[in-house]
Amino acid sequence: MRMAWSIARRELRGGIGGFRVFLLCLMLGVAAIAAIGTVRAAIDRGLTEQGAALLGGDAEMSFSYRLASEAERAFMAEIAEQVSETVDLRSMAGAGEERVLTQLRAVDDGWPLIGQAVLDPPIPVDEALAVTDLPGAVMDPGLAARLGIEVGDTFTLGEREFRLTARLMREPDTASGGFQLAPRTVTSLRGLEGSGLLAPGTVFDSDYRLKLAAGADLDALRARAQTQFRDAGLRWRDSRRPSPSVERFVDRTGAFLVLVGLAGLAVGGIGVQAAVGAYLARKTATIATLRTLGAEGRLILASYGIQIGLLAVLGVAAGLILGTALPLMAAPWVVPLLPFPIAFGVAPQALAEAAFYGLMTAALFTLWPLARTARLRAAALYRGAEGGVPRRAALALVVLAAVLVGGAVWLSGMPGLALGAAAVLVAAMLLLAAAARGVEALARRMARRARGPSLRMALAGLGAGSETRPVILSLGLGLSVLAAIGQIDTNLRTAIERDLPERAPSYFFVDIQPDQLDGFLARVEGDPQVERVDHAPMLRGVLTRINGRPAREVAGDHWVLRGDRGVTYADTAPDVVEGTSWPAGDTGPPQISFAAEEAREMGLSLGDKITVNILGRDIEAELTSLRDVDFSDAGMGFVMMMNPQALAGAPHTSIATVYSPGRDDALLRDLGRDFPNVTAIAVGDAIARVAEALNSVATATRAAAAITLLTGIVVLLGTTAAGTGARVREAAVLKVLGATRARILAGFVLRSALMGAVGGLIAVAAGAAAGWAVMTFVMHSSYAFAPGSAAVIVAGGVAATLAAGALFVWAPLSARPARVLRGGD
Repeated sequence: MRMAWSIARRELRGGIGGFRVFLLCLMLGVAAIAAIGTVRAAIDRGLTEQGAALLGGDAEMSFSYRLASEAERAFMAEIAEQVSETVDLRSMAGAGEERVLTQLRAVDDGWPLIGQAVLDPPIPVDEALAVTDLPGAVMDPGLAARLGIEVGDTFTLGEREFRLTARLMREPDTASGGFQLAPRTVTSLRGLEGSGLLAPGTVFDSDYRLKLAAGADLDALRARAQTQFRDAGLRWRDSRRPSPSVERFVDRTGAFLVLVGLAGLAVGGIGVQAAVGAYLARKTATIATLRTLGAEGRLILASYGIQIGLLAVLGVAAGLILGTALPLMAAPWVVPLLPFPIAFGVAPQALAEAAFYGLMTAALFTLWPLARTARLRAAALYRGAEGGVPRRAALALVVLAAVLVGGAVWLSGMPGLALGAAAVLVAAMLLLAAAARGVEALARRMARRARGPSLRMALAGLGAGSETRPVILSLGLGLSVLAAIGQIDTNLRTAIERDLPERAPSYFFVDIQPDQLDGFLARVEGDPQVERVDHAPMLRGVLTRINGRPAREVAGDHWVLRGDRGVTYADTAPDVVEGTSWPAGDTGPPQISFAAEEAREMGLSLGDKITVNILGRDIEAELTSLRDVDFSDAGMGFVMMMNPQALAGAPHTSIATVYSPGRDDALLRDLGRDFPNVTAIAVGDAIARVAEALNSVATATRAAAAITLLTGIVVLLGTTAAGTGARVREAAVLKVLGATRARILAGFVLRSALMGAVGGLIAVAAGAAAGWAVMTFVMHSSYAFAPGSAAVIVAGGVAATLAAGALFVWAPLSARPARVLRGGD
């Protein structure tokens, strides 16, 4: 090792000019992963440090469809120093003939326990919500603008009039509340009395924030609460995890973006391998001389391994610095845009993860050319022969690949996604390598039959393979990631913005009281613009037990078990695909019909006993049928449906979906006047909010994919630069044979365009396959090939290769044949 270090040190004195592509590839890939990890850690840190402020208390107990019982209130009073009660529901705010959906919140005098509400004008909350001649209320400025009201004006909620006392600029404890369908209005619980909005069966949530004594044992209190009120539909959150939905979103998005970053590192790995191979090719005479003087392969491998290892550490360190600096510099612009706190800083774990990926990638892609060169004898090196890889080196490559994939699986937290991504990356690289070989063979064959010297020159250059393979591999893989994202993004937007509105209802109406249903249906069904009306009774229930065992023990963390779900009843269960429905007029014991796909995911079988808590009452029903439920059209779809006898006497409301070709303002005005407690939700507005959220995710994903493409362009530039010498000799020979500069340039341009087109076409094929798989198996939606996105990818591939070729075209065109050919001798 002393001799290897001595040789390596002497070699490095010559500078690192041949390793610019090597360093850039590593730096970009590591920087992308480090930046993603730093942002992810900053969000986690912000949620942890400001958990109580986000939640509005040290802990929260929530219930759906009801207020807390006396026993639950007594428990909260026992464990907490202070309790604040709020009620959250959707309603229609009206002013004049304008009616707009709002997320209504009614609060008690103790709100907020922690933090401050920011109002305009800046008046105390108790003054803003005071009940004088009319109850006071504050609302989102955008909502007030839509209603056309100013501070001091009146508006209606349900059957009661309110006065707008201030605009709500910031709420202290709603960042943990997840996605909201409508802008916020806040009033007092006393002010809500007499509005008719909390009638029996109304859909609402009640939340109780608790201020606990210092040092309270949150684990013990949570265990007590869940044990004492296990089957009462209680949801518990505390300041350690104030927003599980935000955490899940950040974790999953972060894991996906890290995998996109790994794709960038894979592209960089191709550049690393090409750079190391080119460097070793330039050192052939040195290596051959060392072998002649008695140096063994192990010494050669160790000396050049030391050089490349030191440079890899340098590239990874530069990537870590860049990946940390970029989020810190962007913090002043990013923090105000996010709806949750974010505390930027150095994230050691994220940096260690990025360093692991970078070093393992460097080792994996440099061992192959190193081992091949170290194995050759001096005579073979002088002849320019290429050697094979020793068995030990091949085994080491397999081990390194396994460690890299295993690390990605472990560190991502999403094993299935990581394994799938690894498999897709390997398959894509094998496909691109095979395609490159196929293109070379096809180009050699077509060159013999091509008409025109420029085209023949271009095809012959493709067939030579010196640039074709690395260009197609690097550019193709980078474009494949973008192509896949483009196909998925286009299909999702088509589903949300075009297909879904065509199948979705125009309006959802909720909280229709039983004595209002006939009048409501008479008005809606009599409207000439209405094409179809569906309605069903609805309650809210929590699935608590399966066959007497806690539901989560049986079905895990399935989405059906996360909170309460809509429950309905009907004379018979429709669309039964397995089992039999109860007969009309059935008066037997409770029966339940479940959505078939969700039942299979949860491991449910016919005959199972399902316990659902509705309004604090446990109802155990036998699973007698499975139904085909389609949630993709945004219509009414209930996971759980029961026979009427099971829910006899339970207070409930009805929901209705209305299908009409356009906005019916007259219908909305009439329903708002006659049924002020009924809430209308415009599905188009909801779709717009979903599309907005999707756009944010797509932007972040495209940004990460752009790093992958940038790495591919760096590899492309490096490959083009490395091939300049070969193109200079080629141009010299062609000039001797009578070729003009224009003809030589045309051949080079055609060659670059063909390589870019081939890389782009292969990327489109890989992206289309990935898009189809994601839309079919993950999104459970239809897939249609997006030609516009594909055309952009192919054009991008052609433009990238032409631009790279243009940067290095002057040397071949200006070379003097005599000087070049004498140098070759």
